[in-house]
Amino acid sequence: CIPPIPSVSSMSLSIFKPSNGGSIMSDREIRVDGFCDPRFSSVKDEFYENFVSRNEIGSAVCIYEGGSKVVDLWGGYRDVDGTQPWTEDTITLMSSIAKSMSALCVHVLVDREMVSLDSPVADYWSEFRQAGKENITIRQTISHQCGVIFCDNAKEGDFFRYPAQINAIELQEPAWEPGTRAGYNSINFGFIHCEIVRRVTGRTVDQFIREEITEPLGAEYNIRLNGRELALVAPMHRNPENKFWEMAEKEGSNLNRSWKSRPKNIDLTNAHENRVGLNPSSGGHGNARGIARVYAMLANNGELDGIRILKPETVEALSTVQWEGICAMTDRPRRFGLGFLHNSPPMLPMGANMKAFGHAGSGGAYTFCDRENNRAFGYCTNIQPEGNPPGDRCRSLVIAAFGSIEDWEIPKES
Repeated sequence: CIPPIPSVSSMSLSIFKPSNGGSIMSDREIRVDGFCDPRFSSVKDEFYENFVSRNEIGSAVCIYEGGSKVVDLWGGYRDVDGTQPWTEDTITLMSSIAKSMSALCVHVLVDREMVSLDSPVADYWSEFRQAGKENITIRQTISHQCGVIFCDNAKEGDFFRYPAQINAIELQEPAWEPGTRAGYNSINFGFIHCEIVRRVTGRTVDQFIREEITEPLGAEYNIRLNGRELALVAPMHRNPENKFWEMAEKEGSNLNRSWKSRPKNIDLTNAHENRVGLNPSSGGHGNARGIARVYAMLANNGELDGIRILKPETVEALSTVQWEGICAMTDRPRRFGLGFLHNSPPMLPMGANMKAFGHAGSGGAYTFCDRENNRAFGYCTNIQPEGNPPGDRCRSLVIAAFGSIEDWEIPKES
């Protein structure tokens, strides 16, 4: 029996105002609830403005500083018709943020000396050594440098058949000599690291996340939802201006090839299988408060409110950039770390510190931490971003909280 996620006490801010002009929310009241430290009042203003002029439907934002929560706002609606308010405990799909959570499970095993980043994956998962993958290390898989980015032997729907997806990965040849390039591993990333965790511990990452990370921290984020959590889910709404999904659905693209195992002709973001099945690459659900709390633990060197998840030296090691350049999957500039995407303004802005790291989700969810300033940021929404994630609505909140694009372009990592 899985204990329910701890509830969060009600906050002090409540705003009711009619919106105006041209947005999805223009014909109904906008409600924003929660708490905001006066020092971050511009975040509250931008959060409200997202509903007024940027087509937000429902969303939440949370910021930690110095291990304490300084912003915790939620507002809007779960549905386009505005009949179901987004509440304090609403959760939604956070898509590829699941990759960073799958990676975090591996780092917990590294912290406990149960695996080594520089050991071959095949040391823990013998069937992985097929098709030229015998020397691929965990460091290469977790930093998107392994080249195992396609699953050409998968069949349609194997995405929701975990053993079949794992078998397709076992048979897959690397797309390049491992370690010579980096490319965002859109589908296989979570499955590879889930299988490592399963081989070493006997638990899949959904179990490991609950038992070792989110339940100890009291954080609202999980893969494979239980009945109580299913009732809290706000469905995702498609955005015709979303470029990530446009690339993924384009025949012949790298993303399309990497998604071969996905089921066709269903709404993948709202599929019941995605909510209750084992999708360790993009199937995690949570809210801004929950994911910000996990990243606040990282910002605070592995501990939050007396709960230690990682040793400080493990957090220091996992926070380092491993590769930067043009991503072989998306042809866009990227900075890859050990399971995390690193600050890449203006595309992936994380404030003025170039050592900040986190992850984005194709649906618009976004999270990162800045260890030097002990800050963590979490955002989630139920309408996909325009352009590429995290989108203008999220960027406006990051700018309000941590500075302008001009600020981001000046600092360089030492």
